[in-house]
Amino acid sequence: MKNSLKIMFLVVFSFLVISCGNRKKEQSGTSSVKSGTTVQQTEVEKLLESPRHQEWVTLKHGDREFQAFVVYPETDVKTKSIIVIHENRGLNDWARLFADKLAAEGYLVIAPDLISNTQDGKKRTTDFENPDAAREAIYALNPEQVTADLDATFEYIKNDASSTGEVAVVGFCWGGSQTFRYATNNKNISSAHVFYGTAPENAEAFSEISAPVYGYYGGDDNRVNATIEQTDQFMKAAGKTYEYEIYKGAGHAFMRSGSQPDADKANREAHNAAGKRLLDLLKK
Repeated sequence: MKNSLKIMFLVVFSFLVISCGNRKKEQSGTSSVKSGTTVQQTEVEKLLESPRHQEWVTLKHGDREFQAFVVYPETDVKTKSIIVIHENRGLNDWARLFADKLAAEGYLVIAPDLISNTQDGKKRTTDFENPDAAREAIYALNPEQVTADLDATFEYIKNDASSTGEVAVVGFCWGGSQTFRYATNNKNISSAHVFYGTAPENAEAFSEISAPVYGYYGGDDNRVNATIEQTDQFMKAAGKTYEYEIYKGAGHAFMRSGSQPDADKANREAHNAAGKRLLDLLKK
C-alpha cells in the first residue's frame, strides 16, 4: 500500500513539474502558442521591443513643418546616415521597422513622413483613415515640396552629432522613384538605392546625378521593369553609375511582402538577396 501511494505521488508530482515548465515556456515570449499555432509578433511589437533609441522629430522649411522618424544605432562612434523614403502607403509600421533594422546594422537612420501635415489633422501617416487615403495624399503631393522635405531631412541627419556626414538614400515603390529623382537634385548624397521605382523621363536630368544608383527589381514587375532599358541608356549616355539586379519570380513590393510570415518562396528569396546586396553596397 505504501509503495502504491509513493508511485501515485511521483506520477502526480512529475505531471505538475511538466505542466509548470510548459507554462513558463509559453510565458517566456520566445514563441507564443495559441490553439496549436505560433503567434507572430506584429511590426509594432517588434518596434517596441527594439533596444535602439527611436524618436520622432519635427523638421521645417519655410512655413512647412513635418514629422520624421529617427533611429540611432548602438555604437560609440559616428556612423554613416541613411534616409528611408516610404512606399505609396506612407510611413507605416513596416517602413519604420525597416529603418530600425538598418540601425541594427550600425547606421543612423531617418525616415521622413512625406504626407505629414499635408491635410488638416493628419500629423502622421497613421492619422489617415486607411492606406487608400494615405495613397491619395501621396499622389497629390507637389514634387517641389517633396524635394524640399528631403533637403530638410538630408541637412538634419547630415549634421546630427552622431553622423559622419555621409548620407545614402533608400526608397521603395513610390519612394524608389523619389530616390532616383532626388539623386538628380542633390549632388551630395553618397548612394541611391532604388527598390522597384522608376527613373525620371527627362534625359537631361541624369547629368545632375553624382552618386551611384543601384536598382532592385522584381522579375514579375513588368510595369516598372519596362522602364529599365531606357533608364540604363540615359545613365550610360550621361556617364553615370547604374547597377541593378532583377530577382526572378518576385513581384512588386517584394521587400515588404517577402518579410511577412506567409511570404511565397520567390518574394522571400528576393527579400533576403536584395537585403544582403543593400548592406554590402552600403559598406562601400
